[in-house]
Amino acid sequence: MPAIVLSTLNARFIHTSLGLRCLLANLGELRADAALAEFVITDRPADVAEKVLALHPRILGLGVYVWNVEETARLVALLKSVRPELIVVLGGPEVSHEWEQQPITRLADYIVGGPGELVFSRLCRDILNGTPPAGRFLRAELPDLDALELPYACYGDQDIANRLIYVEASRGCPFKCEFCLSALDRTARPFETGRFLAAMEDLYRRGVRHFKFVDRTFNLNIGTSLRILEFFLDKADPSLFLHFEVIPDHLPDRLKEALARFPPGCLQLEIGVQSFDPEVQARISRRQDNAATEANLGWLRRHTHAHLHVDLIAGLPGETLEGFARGFDRLIALDPHEIQVGILKRLRGAPIDRHTRSCGMRYNPHPPYNVVRTDVLDFMALQRLNRFARYWDLVGNSGRFRELRTILLRDQPFARFMAFSDWLYLRTGKTHEIALDRLYDFVFEFLTMECSEDDARVRHALAADFRASGTRRPPRCLLDAGTAEAPRRLEKPATRRQTRHGRG
Repeated sequence: MPAIVLSTLNARFIHTSLGLRCLLANLGELRADAALAEFVITDRPADVAEKVLALHPRILGLGVYVWNVEETARLVALLKSVRPELIVVLGGPEVSHEWEQQPITRLADYIVGGPGELVFSRLCRDILNGTPPAGRFLRAELPDLDALELPYACYGDQDIANRLIYVEASRGCPFKCEFCLSALDRTARPFETGRFLAAMEDLYRRGVRHFKFVDRTFNLNIGTSLRILEFFLDKADPSLFLHFEVIPDHLPDRLKEALARFPPGCLQLEIGVQSFDPEVQARISRRQDNAATEANLGWLRRHTHAHLHVDLIAGLPGETLEGFARGFDRLIALDPHEIQVGILKRLRGAPIDRHTRSCGMRYNPHPPYNVVRTDVLDFMALQRLNRFARYWDLVGNSGRFRELRTILLRDQPFARFMAFSDWLYLRTGKTHEIALDRLYDFVFEFLTMECSEDDARVRHALAADFRASGTRRPPRCLLDAGTAEAPRRLEKPATRRQTRHGRG
């Protein structure tokens, strides 16, 4: 039985925890006496506790994040009730800052703040040797990346066969955007490229074809970025899929040329725009050349096969509803494949907190700590934006409403979709559990009854979207038509939508 168990509650089964594997890889001689045990947040705490305790560990290390802190707190309370002598060590971004205020930390024996590979290894060694530290909170300093063992051998064959593989070519970020915990970093630091690519070669040889890079700024060092892209270009085939997070205003020609060489379905770029308002950008210490951002997004859309996933944040300090609407419309004009509308969250430790008083910011006291009021957006406006974001994901981002979306948005994208969002909520009273066939019917009803769009044109667009979606259950508006638009046979979608993945 392992003396040390490393565990977390991932958002979904398909996710894997890169952080746990970094800890495991750097346990030194204790690695042989340690094991991974990953679960998902939908697992019952009693079931998780039973499986953890069946391993009889002396030390349990738990990764805590904004999406799993409440479920993890229930798990720790249960474990401590059943087996109080179990040493529980918490780590991760959620407990690295403001830890004294959190109920979960009162249940734990130790808390590691920051990158914990070396600190956790030393703590386990001291506990097992009978010389535990006196203090409960251990602040980790930034480690020398060259001194760390890379974690990729800790991905098992089942991980490679069934789950996402996360990798990092660098850590940190030189930018100071105040909504992000990376604003606390001094700079970005790369892993030695040759060693990193050797590890990627090994993963590829073992069968990995989907590589999700967690680097905050993949395109910061163009020379390194090009080496990594060339490495994968040499292996590009229909099964390869790469996900990178890039800054939008830094795409020199050499990088563009490399990105343009990737075949369709191979590349997804996550691009943080967040806001186009210069005053808001300055207020949150975000440096962004908006003209370059627009030019680069347009170039990527026209000249590459990359799937463009662009982030926009509502509720930033001082940004009005009208200002957010202008930014949304500006992005729509650039036609990225997805616009992820996010609501500002006050992550523990993030510098955005300095605007709380001056901008009247109020946040949900419970995870995910989303903003619920500002001095220019009241609670009702933010509720509308929350629903807008949810419905936009269902309709605007899903890829199932390509023809209808054009009719729905016309030349006033934000205003028209907000009107649809308000109408749909009044019509249904919910934002989840809306069946796809019903959603098609709702869009049809809104466009023909509320917007007075031509019935035949909308029905024709809906039929095309339905056939392309591969959905089996046809919407009522097509069955009732009794015309050539009614579906005669099911067809599979022409192309697979590239899926988005959150960090697990």
